[in-house]
Amino acid sequence: MDLLTPLLPGVTPLFGLSLLLLAAYWLGQVWREARRGWRPGAAWWAVAGLLALLLAPVLDVPPLFGVGGGLLLVLEFWVPGYRRARTRPGWTWPLIAALLGAALGWSALATGAGQTLPLVAGLTLLLCGLAGLLSSAAYPRTRRTELGFQARWSRSRVPEWPDLSVTLTPSGAQIRNVSRSELRLAGWSPRSVNGWLLVRDPQGQPLNTLRAGQTAFLPLAHHEGGVRVWYVPVRGPQDTLLFRADWTPVQSQGTRVLN
Repeated sequence: MDLLTPLLPGVTPLFGLSLLLLAAYWLGQVWREARRGWRPGAAWWAVAGLLALLLAPVLDVPPLFGVGGGLLLVLEFWVPGYRRARTRPGWTWPLIAALLGAALGWSALATGAGQTLPLVAGLTLLLCGLAGLLSSAAYPRTRRTELGFQARWSRSRVPEWPDLSVTLTPSGAQIRNVSRSELRLAGWSPRSVNGWLLVRDPQGQPLNTLRAGQTAFLPLAHHEGGVRVWYVPVRGPQDTLLFRADWTPVQSQGTRVLN
């Protein structure tokens, strides 16, 4: 920080460390989403947010602190910052940006006072370049496998938090995608039989994916007491997950025991 003090007036060591941790947190998010096959979209606003936080004490413009903090909060809790990458993001331009940023920052540090703007520009290019390189390096190398009957017999796990909810209707059960991402549906089965059925829409057409908030109908007889649905999240590891829901049928409710 002794080297940076003449170049970044007003930036204390604690404030600089806080900005560094925020940048590291954002880069960690980029890496995590890239492993799931997503690339930054609106998430690039975080660079502008961090830049505004850095310039607030340097330019002595306090409103910039609110602008930067607001951008980071909006990205964290409101605006989806990432989008599906159809192919692996390229690494050439991010590498060039990172090298230019590192060279510009090093030159500013070596020159000394009066190089605030080149240093800030170098740090911005370096951050963007690192994010691009992480997005390319962490992109999954394996292609998504098509879901079929083999998913019924492959090893599946029940997630800690369910991605689906179920609502009983007079003629069956309605499942709803309560997660934040799209789900690839493999098949389903009533609890009482060892079956394999395709999830279909109200018109009877096979439903291969279920968007966030979308519902599908599972026809069931009234004596059925549960369903099993096999699926794979689009945004996440390609492991087969199992949704299990059980209930007491209407005709047996008089004999049920509540603990």
